[in-house]
Amino acid sequence: MNRRAFISTAAATGAAAWLNTECSSAAEKISLVAGDVILFQGDSITDAGRNKKDPVANEGLGRGYPSFIAAALHRDYENLQLQIHNRGISGHKVPDLAKRWDRDCIDIKPRILSILIGVNDIWHRLAGRYDGTAEVYRDGFAALLERTKNSLPNTTLAICEPFVLMSGTVKQNEDKWFPDFDTRRQYAREVSDKAGAIWVPFQKMFDDAVAAGTKPGDLAGDGVHPTQAGHKLMAETWLKHVGV
Repeated sequence: MNRRAFISTAAATGAAAWLNTECSSAAEKISLVAGDVILFQGDSITDAGRNKKDPVANEGLGRGYPSFIAAALHRDYENLQLQIHNRGISGHKVPDLAKRWDRDCIDIKPRILSILIGVNDIWHRLAGRYDGTAEVYRDGFAALLERTKNSLPNTTLAICEPFVLMSGTVKQNEDKWFPDFDTRRQYAREVSDKAGAIWVPFQKMFDDAVAAGTKPGDLAGDGVHPTQAGHKLMAETWLKHVGV
């Protein structure tokens, strides 16, 4: 099966029903306590148009998967007063995270830290705006996680698999994206495993859904940024694998 046939998105019915998913479906459940902090980090996929001027408002979570996850957690743990933050910034790469990590991560002291990063590390390289190789991505990501573990030894790490779908700009430039993007995804998995993090398989999630019949463009028109249905499926998958 070639790459175009294999990349996928979610089934619409599954995405629409995400809110009814039991959060306890993960193999190992994480116990939350009152006031726990959950932090989402990444690029525009995580940012999802969030209000950066008032990050504690509902609009501060954006319109993407962090907002859907927050809605489910506040519903299921209403009495815990969980603090859920989104610090994704559009266009960011691993080096950009590193520059703001103390302010936007270490100082927040999250109980659970979720990171989705990697698509800009290759996209900006293809556009000639960045020269970082796959190995630069791997080593920078590993250093960021080691720094985090040293500063926040009790924080649970959730590393989300970088993904693209065979639509829009990705489909139009398939020969440029691959196999480099697959190498970077493999490096993300290696870095996650080495750090002892929870792995959230977003690419596999989308691949499985396309194999089930959903068109890639239905959940990510440009192949990178999910639609609302795509974000809902991401939220469902995150809740299942992180196990809160």
